[in-house]
Amino acid sequence: MKPLLSWAAVLLAAFVAWSLLAFWLAVRPPRIAIPLRPADVGLRVEDVTIATDDGLRLAAWLVPRPGAPAVVLLHGYPAEKADMLPLAAALARDFAVLLPDLRSFGASEGRATTLGFRERGDLRRAIDLLAARGHAVVGVFGFSLGGAVALLTAAEDARIRAVAAYAPFADLRMLGHDLYAWLGPLRRPLVGLMLLWARVVFGHDVSRPAPVEVAARLAIPVLLVASREDEQIPFAHAERLGRALAGNARAELLVLPRGRHGELPPDFGARLARFFLLYVR
Repeated sequence: MKPLLSWAAVLLAAFVAWSLLAFWLAVRPPRIAIPLRPADVGLRVEDVTIATDDGLRLAAWLVPRPGAPAVVLLHGYPAEKADMLPLAAALARDFAVLLPDLRSFGASEGRATTLGFRERGDLRRAIDLLAARGHAVVGVFGFSLGGAVALLTAAEDARIRAVAAYAPFADLRMLGHDLYAWLGPLRRPLVGLMLLWARVVFGHDVSRPAPVEVAARLAIPVLLVASREDEQIPFAHAERLGRALAGNARAELLVLPRGRHGELPPDFGARLARFFLLYVR
């Protein structure tokens, strides 16, 4: 009996240690450099810095257009602002465009991503920067993690007049269960422990509020985009968000019949521009 208890204790300790490692890898992914520059898409940008509430400096590119409304483009996980340049080129004729590196990505400071928790405040500070330059009206597009941040922040900041989000997660806990589904019943305690480590490190349950919770309160225009073939954010997340947005007459779910995570149809930039031209003015 005693050897069995000893082995059980060893296995439990190993599982807890594994959960800590999994958490640390999730919030500290490698920084990815995307070999695309503004000049490659015909843009001239200004390098700007966004100061966060907790003292970090976030790198950003601003495509200036004095007197025009503004759109913020938020990249996904784990990418950087250069990933948004093709969309910025599609919007730059009509909007000032701000492309920040989220904390801990690209050229921004930060030792860890908080998966949307502190990024909400970072987006508000980005909007402050635009407001200081005369852009009082703002739209936000976000991809994946960036889309979740856009939805979460729109519920808190009335300066955001419209949100477009491609493949945002509906609930971080649900996404964890999806990603670790191969573990079977062990996925739930693993995700629970990872969220516990997040509470210890960040001082908060980073899974709350969930985008699906705040989406039900949004009355602004929302364009939600998802592919049925997305291998990273299952389509079930879009379905949950769509149900949450059902009471919003200006919310639309655009379903792509095909395309892996990050693949967009050739006309998406023009579609995004039309959406923001309609509502951000």
